[in-house]
Amino acid sequence: MTLDALLKEGESRLREAGVPDAALDARYLLMEVWEMSLAELLARRQRPLGVPKEAEGREPDGENGEKVRRYRELIGLRARRIPLQQILGVQEFMGLPFRVNEHVLIPRQDTEALVELVLKEQKGRRASLLDMCTGSGCIAISLMRLGDFCSAAAADVSRQALETAAENARLLLKGERMVRFVESDMLEAFGPEERFDVIVSNPPYIPTGVIEGLEPEVRDHEPRLALDGAEDGLKFYRILAEKGREHLAAGGYIYMEIGWDQAEPVTELFGEAGYRDVTVTRDMAGLNRVVRAVWPGKGEEEDHV
Repeated sequence: MTLDALLKEGESRLREAGVPDAALDARYLLMEVWEMSLAELLARRQRPLGVPKEAEGREPDGENGEKVRRYRELIGLRARRIPLQQILGVQEFMGLPFRVNEHVLIPRQDTEALVELVLKEQKGRRASLLDMCTGSGCIAISLMRLGDFCSAAAADVSRQALETAAENARLLLKGERMVRFVESDMLEAFGPEERFDVIVSNPPYIPTGVIEGLEPEVRDHEPRLALDGAEDGLKFYRILAEKGREHLAAGGYIYMEIGWDQAEPVTELFGEAGYRDVTVTRDMAGLNRVVRAVWPGKGEEEDHV
């Protein structure tokens, strides 16, 4: 048996299970078990795994045997449509390795459009930050690691998600910068005196009726709490539009990830709530992805309070 034969076995099993990118996922899992890079895999893929020629077809013994069994176990998990990132326990976001599990939404490249816009528009400002619906903490931690924010709070209704986010902050910020984690149903845990220069959020925004049609990896294994935006997908944008103005400093900014078809209703919500300079930014795929709005400065907001 060679690594190449084992890789083909894993790929075949994943294809039979209907896993997208079966070849890629089989390779990632093999590299994980053998703790090797792609270059090492390519160099070693045809080498026998310690089984003599006269015993061809027999399973490897010792350490390689344990690794073969472990690889097949991980392939079995992926064949059940458990997300690759949950199996590996990590997902890269903004160049940083975030720990993930079944309690948090897996960070996606789409969300990087939000972080990049905030970094661009808030560059050089020693602003205070609130990340609402923080999940893994990927937005708040990336902004604290890469930006100029003076302080950050990150809130989520899920205690398990907050535990994951706190662990990511410990590993990625290394005590150099701090994030305050708050268990809160949206903004309920924040007092009227708590205001922030910038609020960011990737709230649940998938309409309830759409969720059952999603890929099994998302529908069955990512937290429904982080996906379900109620009947029209706009529930949490309404809360952010109404309550966000109570927790934004004068002239403060709010940035939100949206579904590709939600730009118009979300911009209308914030315009009607009295925000100004409401803009929409596209992601790398050219889809509408981020809505940004500004709460009026002093002397401008009286008609909307």
